[in-house]
Amino acid sequence: MRKKLIYLSCLLLLSACENATVKKTELPPAATLSTETPLEREIKGLLEKGISMGERKRQVAAIETAFARRTTLKRSRKLAALCFTKTLGTPFMPFDLAEIALAETGGNQLSAASVSNKGALGVWQLMPRRAKSHGYSPADMENDEKCADAAVRELYTKLKMAQGNLERAKKLYCGQGPQADAYLKKIHMVREEMRGDLGRQTELLAMDESAARTR
Repeated sequence: MRKKLIYLSCLLLLSACENATVKKTELPPAATLSTETPLEREIKGLLEKGISMGERKRQVAAIETAFARRTTLKRSRKLAALCFTKTLGTPFMPFDLAEIALAETGGNQLSAASVSNKGALGVWQLMPRRAKSHGYSPADMENDEKCADAAVRELYTKLKMAQGNLERAKKLYCGQGPQADAYLKKIHMVREEMRGDLGRQTELLAMDESAARTR
């Protein structure tokens, strides 16, 4: 009987040790683990510094106006909303995503069915292999939301390659060489167009507020 008691005591002690070991080696939940590199954190902090939600919303109104010159009002609103939602929590502003759309498919009515002569797909013109690298199939690029998400991921990849230089990242989004130089010039042109729309909207808002105060 005494031997049995000793044997049971040993088993209980071993069990307690095993449980203690398991508790020590448990990993924290996946949501608490960060995969950001120091460079990624630096880029995000640098580009989002001082940017208010109000500024993001103001940009969306200007984007919608620019998009409406190329496509229907309904579609321009949908795409402008994607430029807002898909850049939240990223280093980018709505203008950044809108510039690429205008440069890539502005001349093709911002069509989701756009296909370049090199095979780039969708409003944001992702090459099939690049879409796949971000978890999407080529067919997904006809879905505006998925295409916008892939575009943000692609631009972020280029931003890391460019060591945080956003202008160079947008150029790399197109590629390299003379074609990329021309692409960056197009980016600058559509940016000035949207800034002009933004300025006019600000002036109209100021006039409305002035008129309201004098009533």
